[in-house]
Amino acid sequence: MMRAMRALLPILVVLMATNCTPTPSATPQKTASANPALDTPTLLYGDEALKSRLKRALAAKGEKYEPRTKHLRGDGSPKFTNRLILETSPYLAQHAHNPVNWFPWGDEAFEVARKLGRPVFLSVGYSTCHWCHVMEEESFEDEAIAKYLNDHYVMIKVDREERPDVDAIYMRAVQILTRRGGWPMSVWLTPEGKPFYGGTYFPARDGDRGTRKGFITLLKEQYDSFKGDPAGIASDSTRLAARVQEDLKPIASSGLPGAVSLQMAVEMAGRRFDPEYGGSRGKPKFPSSFPVRTLLRYGRRAKDDNATTMALTSLSKMAAGGMYDHVAGGFHRYSTDARWLVPHFEKMLYDNALLAIAYIEGYQASGDTELLRVAREILDYVVRDMTSPEGGYYSATDADSIGPKGHREEGYYFTWTPSELERTLGPARAATVGKYYAVKPGGNFEGRSILHTPRDKADVAKQLKISVAELEAEIAAARPLLLTERNKRPAPIRDDKIQVSWNGLMLAAMARGARVMGDRRYRDNAKAAARFILDKLYDGGRLKHSYMGGRTTTVAFAEDHAFFASGLLELFEATHEPEWLGHAIRAMEQLEKLHTRGTAGGYFRTAHDAEKLLAREMQQRDGAVPAASSIALMNHLKLSSLTTDDRWRKRAEKTLSAFSTILTRSPWALEDMLVGLDYYTDTAKEVLLVLPEGSDTSSADYRALEAVLQRRFVPNHVLVVSFEGGAKQLHEHVPWAKGKPPRNDKATAYVCERGACELPTNEPHTLSRQLDKFADFPMGVGLR
Repeated sequence: MMRAMRALLPILVVLMATNCTPTPSATPQKTASANPALDTPTLLYGDEALKSRLKRALAAKGEKYEPRTKHLRGDGSPKFTNRLILETSPYLAQHAHNPVNWFPWGDEAFEVARKLGRPVFLSVGYSTCHWCHVMEEESFEDEAIAKYLNDHYVMIKVDREERPDVDAIYMRAVQILTRRGGWPMSVWLTPEGKPFYGGTYFPARDGDRGTRKGFITLLKEQYDSFKGDPAGIASDSTRLAARVQEDLKPIASSGLPGAVSLQMAVEMAGRRFDPEYGGSRGKPKFPSSFPVRTLLRYGRRAKDDNATTMALTSLSKMAAGGMYDHVAGGFHRYSTDARWLVPHFEKMLYDNALLAIAYIEGYQASGDTELLRVAREILDYVVRDMTSPEGGYYSATDADSIGPKGHREEGYYFTWTPSELERTLGPARAATVGKYYAVKPGGNFEGRSILHTPRDKADVAKQLKISVAELEAEIAAARPLLLTERNKRPAPIRDDKIQVSWNGLMLAAMARGARVMGDRRYRDNAKAAARFILDKLYDGGRLKHSYMGGRTTTVAFAEDHAFFASGLLELFEATHEPEWLGHAIRAMEQLEKLHTRGTAGGYFRTAHDAEKLLAREMQQRDGAVPAASSIALMNHLKLSSLTTDDRWRKRAEKTLSAFSTILTRSPWALEDMLVGLDYYTDTAKEVLLVLPEGSDTSSADYRALEAVLQRRFVPNHVLVVSFEGGAKQLHEHVPWAKGKPPRNDKATAYVCERGACELPTNEPHTLSRQLDKFADFPMGVGLR
């Protein structure tokens, strides 16, 4: 392993484990060497039956199918077709016509490697990853490199979004070898699946992009090592596999954590905070790298204005930057600079789900309607562009699109020039909009302008000698015109895969938006998404992970159960329909049945009966996507509050205990779990709004009480809405909602803590006062 590390470190061009690995831009080198032997569907290690399946799969694509490859026949059909055409993943489909003999992940590939005595080359990526596309163009579409791979390796291509378990294992190996990671991920394996060499993006040949050794050289060197030093490779790979297994094991517990972990996280945030642009200092900047929701909670309970200011500044600066799509709504993946100006232009469903909730909470904590506007635009974007006709949510859109020169360019679709604004809006409005969005000749990105708002509206309006209201009216009128014009450009590729985990996050955001904004569109959209998962993603009572083209993939991971349950709990609170609470309970019971680690807390990512891999991971950190255990913790706590079933409280405490070492030493690593810890250490409220018989949620007295909950930041509560007499199904799940009648024939609020209730009230101001009570926040000690 040390030999591999010494060879690898000088040539890797990598950034951080949470992004699609960037390198300096350059014109890709493409080799068009003739290779008549490959001028048939690529079928090495296959048979005539497989060839027939591939031909049928290609024919089934239809006449409008456009193969994603430069290797085309005169009639436009693909010169090469490999096994990936049989897969559901959009990412794997992108590689179905490479001249590489790709296998999907599975026993077949490793069996072939064992029979032929070859190493395995594993390539992991995802469909919207810019540098995955670059490596494909430079290496996997290169016939000479493909021939070497086909003659010496067995090649496996994995969509990290379909197989996060496989990705996590081999990413850890790459991080051990290189101290960094990213995608595309490139790993050399033994036929037993043990890693012995790895990295991320590799330029094709020596000298490309300034690298000393190119991909083809590494392929040859590692093949020679595999054949020439089998004992050394076996020893290195066994040691590295053992290290991966050790690193992915759960960390020992150190008892229940307390509120002091929240204080520690806030102190860490203060040391890293960028007072000018918000978020953490430095670059690149990821939304998930700064604990906004924890800061809002701490600011509320500790009466710490500085914590609240750090959170609100970060939210405002992110939304003002080019990382936010000012035309269509929604956020790009991350900012490449410290100002949130130049993003990596892919847009991920999970980022927008998590950010929508953060902006809603920011509005509730501050009353700043600009933050609510951003949340609304995120949800509108998802309803319009990311919701399938069947109801589920698509995964992502690409950073790249086809530019005017006919090849893929990152960011072109999202950027503007002054002349384009003028053609779209007319001279007068273009001048106003260009001033507000800082569109200038020469631009700020490859000669074009990323829209952003570096100045507040009052300053811009003053310079233009118009009122703020007039400026806002001009911007509101311009946005749909800009969107219509932008939609005429070739759009970035969209990954239409529907993943339960990410859908659960967006379901939660959409339901929260429906509840806070009172928008029925969001409620109906969320209900359709939940119904889609229940109807299409359960097979024989077992939840599956993803859906594409009418087919489901592997059995669910822990995050699928946890995130879906979270979304269902939010949907219950938004719709007041007990059905969704029942489904949430069942999802959490399945998580308990399939993913627990005995009597200890936390959840293994894979089910007990899932495919046995090199290691079984229990996520120890929240990344761009939260760990399953973090979201499960909040589910436990809400279910405990709603149902009074003590098993959920016990499970919450076991989960907190399982992560106590991390929470007490590096709490920043578990920001989403800190949100649950705040709930646990606070006096969470059980809020019941009960309506008199014959009334409904459109009544003025109900709306007045509901408005209090919509406007106030009361993060640690559950909401139940019932009607006089109640519903049997509701009382079965929420026994404390029973026996609480409306008063004065009006909608009535009951605010309770662990079953002890304040006096019922019809008055919004009284409800506000009751909700404002929370547990004091003693500094330096836990509350439990």
